[in-house]
Amino acid sequence: MTAAPALAPAAHDARLAALRAELAARGLDGFLVPLTDEHMSEYIPDCAQRLRWLTGFEGSAGSVVVLADRAAIFVDGRYTIQVMDQVSGDLFERVFLADQSPTEWFAEASGEGVALGYDPRLHTPAQVEPWADAVAAKGGTLRAEADNPVDAVWTDRPARPQQPVTVHPERFAGRSPADKRGDIGAVLAARGADTVVLTMLDSIAWAFNIRGGDVVHNPVTLAYALVDADGRARLFIDDAKLDDTVRGHLGDQVSLSAYDDFYPALAALKGRRVLVDPASSPQAVVAALDAAGAQVVRAGEPVQALKAIKNPVERDGARAAHLRDGVAMTRFLHWLTETAPAGGLDELSVADRLAALRAEGEGLRGLSFDTISGAGPNGAMCHYRVTAETNRPLKPGELYLVDSGGQYDDGTTDITRTIAVGTPDATQRAHYTLVLKGYIALATTRFPRGTTGHQLDAIARRPLWQAGLDYDHGTGHGVGSYLNVHEGPQRIAKQANGVALDPGMIVSNEPGYYREGAYGIRLENLELVTELADGPGEIDLLGFETLTLAPYDRRLIDTAALTADERAWVDAYHARVRAALSPHLPADTAAWLAEQTAPLD
Repeated sequence: MTAAPALAPAAHDARLAALRAELAARGLDGFLVPLTDEHMSEYIPDCAQRLRWLTGFEGSAGSVVVLADRAAIFVDGRYTIQVMDQVSGDLFERVFLADQSPTEWFAEASGEGVALGYDPRLHTPAQVEPWADAVAAKGGTLRAEADNPVDAVWTDRPARPQQPVTVHPERFAGRSPADKRGDIGAVLAARGADTVVLTMLDSIAWAFNIRGGDVVHNPVTLAYALVDADGRARLFIDDAKLDDTVRGHLGDQVSLSAYDDFYPALAALKGRRVLVDPASSPQAVVAALDAAGAQVVRAGEPVQALKAIKNPVERDGARAAHLRDGVAMTRFLHWLTETAPAGGLDELSVADRLAALRAEGEGLRGLSFDTISGAGPNGAMCHYRVTAETNRPLKPGELYLVDSGGQYDDGTTDITRTIAVGTPDATQRAHYTLVLKGYIALATTRFPRGTTGHQLDAIARRPLWQAGLDYDHGTGHGVGSYLNVHEGPQRIAKQANGVALDPGMIVSNEPGYYREGAYGIRLENLELVTELADGPGEIDLLGFETLTLAPYDRRLIDTAALTADERAWVDAYHARVRAALSPHLPADTAAWLAEQTAPLD
C-alpha cells in the first residue's frame, strides 16, 4: 500500500533540464507529456509513467507542456490539492483546467514560430486537432516524434511488463469469444468496414475472454488486435505471456503476432476499409493506415458499447461479487467503528485491514484500485493516495473516508463510505446528510430510454447546490465485469456525453463534499441500469438496482433533514443489507449490523 518516497525538487529539476536539452538537440521548442500509455489508458504500467517521472505527480489524470523557458502541469478538480503537494511550483506552473486549458496556456506562454513535438502513440486524433490549430495560430509546426524524447533521457525506465495471460471462463464471461467477435463483425458490416483496430486494453480482454496482470489492479494485458467482419482476428502480444491453455482457448480463428509487429502490420491493410475510433485510438494508428493506403472509417470503437451492456451471467456475477464484498466491508465497518475512537489506527493500517478482510472472500483476484484512505483533511483530496510520508492517524472528532473495491472472478466492486471517528459535530452531520440526499435522489430516479448520464447529473447535486455547495468530480462512471473499475462509454457528469444509459450498464453513484483542511465526504454505491416493467404513464422507463451492500453511518445522518420518502429509502436499503449479509457474518458483527440498520428515529 506504500508508495515510494517523493523525490526532492532538485531531482525533478535535473530531469526537466535533461528533457529540455534533448528537445533542443532535436530542434524542438517544446513537447507534450500526457498521463497515458500507448493504449490511451487511464491506469498505466510503470514503463509508461512519463509524467510522474518528470514531475512527481501521482494522480491518474493530467498533462504537461514543456517549453524552453516555461512548463506547466494541468489537472482537474480532483487533484487541486494533490498537485500542490507533489509538484514543485518552481519548476511547473500548476494550472487547473477549470481556469485555463493547455492550449490557452500555450497561446500565452509560447513565442512565434515554435516547433512543438508530441508522441503520436500517446494522443488521439481528436486530441491532436486542437493542438494543430493552436500551434498554427502561432506560426509554428506541430511535429510527431518517431520516438519519445522523455524515454531518451529516462535512463532507468522500467521494462515492459510480462505478466502471464489467463483465460476468463465462459461461466463468468457469459458468452464465448467467437460469439463476441461475431457481434463485432455485425457492427463492422453495418458501418461498411472490413476490419477494426482495437487498442484499448479492456476491449481486447473482453473480446478474447482473456485477463492479465500488466497494469496494477486492472486485469488486462498489453496487446493490440485487428478483428475482421467475418470474426477472424489477429492478436499482437508478447509470446512469453501465453501458455498452451491460452493458445488453445484462442483457437484457430485468432492468429498470433509479436506486440512490436502491430504498427508494421498496418501497412498490409492497403485498400481495406478499417474502422478507427478517433476518440480512443492513437494518432499513430491513423497515420500508419493513411500511409498504407487503407480507407479509414472514423467511428466509435464497437467493443466499448458492447462490453458496457452486461449479459445475464455478468449481472448475476456482479450481484454475487457485491454480496461477498459487502460481507468484507461490513466486517471492516464494525471493526473500525468500535476500534478507531480508542486511537492507535492510521490510514495505512486501516487500509491494510480492509484488504485483509477482502482477501478472505471467495474468488478475489486483488483490489480494483489503490484504496483511498483519508482521515480528516486528507479526505478532502478526493483521489488521495496514502503514503508513508502522508500517513495520518484517525483522530476522535474527525471523519474518515474510505473508497475501495475488489476484483473478483465474477465482478468488480467500488464502494465509498464516510465514517465518524467518535461523535460527529452538527456541521459534519449536515454535510453528510446533504450528500446522502443527493445519492438517494439519483438512486430513486426513473428516466426514459435514451437518457444520458449528463442529463441526470444535476439530480445528485441539487441538495448541495441548494446549500451553496458542490463537488468537482463526476457523479458516476461505468464499471467492468472483472475488468477496469473505470470503463466507458457511459458516465454521469456535468460534461456532455451523448451515450444513453441502457439496461445492463453498471454505473457508480457517488456525490460528495470536500472541505479543504477539514474533511471529505463521499457516499458511493454501484447501480445496475434496469427496465421498470411497472412504470406509470405512456413511456418506457428505466431505473437503478443498487448492487452495493453495506450500511451507512447512522451517527452522521440528520434524520430531521430527510423527507419521509428519504427516510423510507434508507430504512428499506438497510433492511435489504441486513437480510442479505447477516447469514454470512460472525455473530457479533451481525448484532452490530442489526443496530446499524434499525429504522431511523
